[in-house]
Amino acid sequence: MKFATKAIHAGQEPDPSTGAIMTPIFQTSTYVQAAPGKHKGFEYSRTHNPTREALESNLAALEEGKYGLCFSSGMAAEDCVAKLLKPGDEVISTNDLYGGSFRMFTKIFANYGIKFHFIPMDDPKLIAKYINKNTKLIWIETPTNPMLHIIDIKAISAIAKKHKILVAVDNTFATPYLQTPLKLGADIVTHSVTKYLGGHSDVIMGAIVCNDAALSEQLHFIQNSCGAIPSPHDCFLVLRGIKTLHIRMDRHCENAIKVCKYLQTHPKVDKVYFPGIPTHKNHKVAKEQMRGFGGMMSFTLKNNSIKQAHKVLSSFKVFSLAESLGGVESLCGHPATMTHASIPKEVREKSGVVDSLIRLSVGIEDVNDLIDDLKQALK
Repeated sequence: MKFATKAIHAGQEPDPSTGAIMTPIFQTSTYVQAAPGKHKGFEYSRTHNPTREALESNLAALEEGKYGLCFSSGMAAEDCVAKLLKPGDEVISTNDLYGGSFRMFTKIFANYGIKFHFIPMDDPKLIAKYINKNTKLIWIETPTNPMLHIIDIKAISAIAKKHKILVAVDNTFATPYLQTPLKLGADIVTHSVTKYLGGHSDVIMGAIVCNDAALSEQLHFIQNSCGAIPSPHDCFLVLRGIKTLHIRMDRHCENAIKVCKYLQTHPKVDKVYFPGIPTHKNHKVAKEQMRGFGGMMSFTLKNNSIKQAHKVLSSFKVFSLAESLGGVESLCGHPATMTHASIPKEVREKSGVVDSLIRLSVGIEDVNDLIDDLKQALK
């Protein structure tokens, strides 16, 4: 079954009681049992819910995986993965990491005796020197947030397998339409479903997909025990959003390439970060492991100041200044004072998050309107 067909049909069947083509919202906390322990597979909605299970099956199919789990947020999904670890374990992570992930790793899990190494991952060979007997997880974001670095999933997964280390990939920016990490050797895929999968800026949700039955059982145990699950209504909204994921992503990609070309020629723009540019450091890897380059990009101004960046951001009329990304509408943001404000200045600047860096989530509006908006904001 091809992706577009799976996006619309995977994990979903007409409701047996009514024939409804859309999966119903099973807005219930509990289920009646004919006798103690005699039920139809559902006991309590923290553990199982039909609407959530339909979405979990759909996401697993899209990611070419066997097991899907949904959570109340992207961070809840990451929290679940981190809870696989024990005191004394070590994690290798990209240094160009979403600020919320960095904060959770360093401010929460580091307190429980887990050690994190944040390193550049553009070159997989650099990872080997950080691996030791305590290394249990390699955490990858690709493309990264907000510098759009590309990390070679296949190469790093091959290294990890030699040492029996789990590899988790945050696939939020790419989505399974553009990239399928499990097929490249990763063990776990995570998503902020809030972003492209939901696609309409109306849901907060996270997800995990994997192929290993024992690993899935561990993750399901944590999901049920800790209870960070999404509502049935939110699951319904995401199922609806996913039906157009492939169409939306095509337009995101088309618009982003045109916006990128415009920014490259603008006299006030210093650097543009986008994996679709042939001069991008790992453009070749992006072409090999992705089916498109996505709708995210960042750029810096020649006058590298927060004041100038804020002026540009406040001047937009079509791009909306807001947290988040991946919706149908175009958004702009200032990582240094928004998404990555929790990262110390000296740390974020080493990864490229300088004061004038502006991140764009290019939406699916008419691209000429987006370019006109950039033109007037940068004048």
